Amino acid sequence: MTLSRTGQIILYAILIILALLFLTPIYIMVITSIKPINEATLSGMWKLPSHVDLESYQIAFEKLSPNILNSFYLVIPATILSAVLGSLNGYILSKWRFPGSNILFTLILFGMFIPYQSILIPLIQFLQKIQLYNTIPGLILVHVVYGIPITTLIFRNFYANIPTEMIEAAKIDGNGIWGIYQRIILPLSIPGFVVVGIWQFTQIWNEFLFAVTITNTSQQPIMVALQNLSGSQIIQWNIQMAGALLAALPTLIVYIFLGKYFIRGLLAGSLKG
Repeated sequence: MTLSRTGQIILYAILIILALLFLTPIYIMVITSIKPINEATLSGMWKLPSHVDLESYQIAFEKLSPNILNSFYLVIPATILSAVLGSLNGYILSKWRFPGSNILFTLILFGMFIPYQSILIPLIQFLQKIQLYNTIPGLILVHVVYGIPITTLIFRNFYANIPTEMIEAAKIDGNGIWGIYQRIILPLSIPGFVVVGIWQFTQIWNEFLFAVTITNTSQQPIMVALQNLSGSQIIQWNIQMAGALLAALPTLIVYIFLGKYFIRGLLAGSLKG
């Protein structure tokens, strides 16, 4: 059924209004970040600045730059490790079934529903015991472990769409479990790795609770440092907004350049049940 011209106009008008509502916070952030400190107030947040002042970006970058590096040191290895482990788990659980594999898969998925807050105290005690508390490697370990359930789910469903006949033919050719993964599964896994990579990168970059409880001082990622920009008595809104935009920039760049591949990965079946 096709819409009439009037219906199309109404539909587009509704979509434009919704888009403007969605972009309103971004408008506030951008114009506030380029205002001088005396104009960055709650009462004047809708007004355009009298002149563009980029000093807030300079101040925010100077304060956040060490923590931005901490976030990259955290996100890149944690994303790669959780993606690789999820790929291996998904491959074994989808193509090499064994007694109890469905139970094991259910137990792995159960990890997705464990609230962060419920395991904070034993987690901190464990990290202190293995001497990884207040370290980036400790935070990497936490995110890798917490990322395994979702990455396993994505890859398992993705590999379920690969014909079993290909696996059987590879076995006849003399390939073992690792040879099949290396020669057949891995080359077909690019869409799945893109989906998992974007998902994990975004989740780990934006995560706050583990970052603020497991690390302190020089080891803190960007989101904790961004919270520290708020100050105690006087809130410099222009610096806070500039810092928020700088903190959001890496994930924004990822979605701008890899967003189409993310959609392709989803359509390729990586999230199909």
